[in-house]
Amino acid sequence: MLAQGVTKEAGHGIRRAPHRAPSAPCSSRSTIVTRVSSAPGAPSPANLRQAGPVDAAPDYKPIDSQPLNIIVMALFRRKMVEALGSDSKLSGYDAIIDLTRKLNTKFRTAAETQEATRGILNALFPSWLPGAFKVMFSRPLPEFSCRLNALATAMTCQWLMGPCKVNDVEIDGGKVGTGHGVLVERCRYLEQAGCASVCINSCKVPTQSFFEKDMGLPLTMTPNYDDFSCQFSFGKTPDPVDRDPAFATPCFTQCPSKRSRTPVCGGIELPSMPGAAASP
Repeated sequence: MLAQGVTKEAGHGIRRAPHRAPSAPCSSRSTIVTRVSSAPGAPSPANLRQAGPVDAAPDYKPIDSQPLNIIVMALFRRKMVEALGSDSKLSGYDAIIDLTRKLNTKFRTAAETQEATRGILNALFPSWLPGAFKVMFSRPLPEFSCRLNALATAMTCQWLMGPCKVNDVEIDGGKVGTGHGVLVERCRYLEQAGCASVCINSCKVPTQSFFEKDMGLPLTMTPNYDDFSCQFSFGKTPDPVDRDPAFATPCFTQCPSKRSRTPVCGGIELPSMPGAAASP
């Protein structure tokens, strides 16, 4: 049995999973932290955190030029435009990030953004496919389904997240899921967006929800805000959000918004806590 936080790369022995970045504790008074989009001035340095690698981002032209990636990116953009009702004036990957930012500001709450993104993920497939996969594969063949989705993610999503590889991870029950993981080496999406709430509301939460509710598979995504790696663990149920450090990270120094007045990045929702009072 692997100890918590340990993963094993397929065929390469046991390795330590990416360390979760230290994060500010959730305020005991907070119930829901909403995005602050009109507060004047920048937040104090104490409310920001240095995040991500210090070296320049990799060159993604070789990935972007692959025919499959061109097709998938175009499909993803088209579904984003349908959800938003408008397109971006930018091209290529810059348009994806621009549309993501529009999505994060379109809705009143983070939960609405998360559900809209889940809808986009569903729209990438024929309407019957996720439900059929749940019935025909996820329920009777959960381990095979986890490995299949890990492999498909690693093969089709490098245009979005950058280089990644299938690995072995701890799953529910403390077991080792062979080939159940995908390690994103340096998330392109997070690095270019430069925002923790984009990571949470437009990637982590809706993707976990899509696989659990629509595909019938538990998935835990563990972003590392120090090096921008991210560990996908198919077959592992996510922790409650009040125990997940990703939900309590301060805003990044490079965040384009830089409007939050609290230690928690604007737009990240926290659960209701017994006896908690609403934030002003």
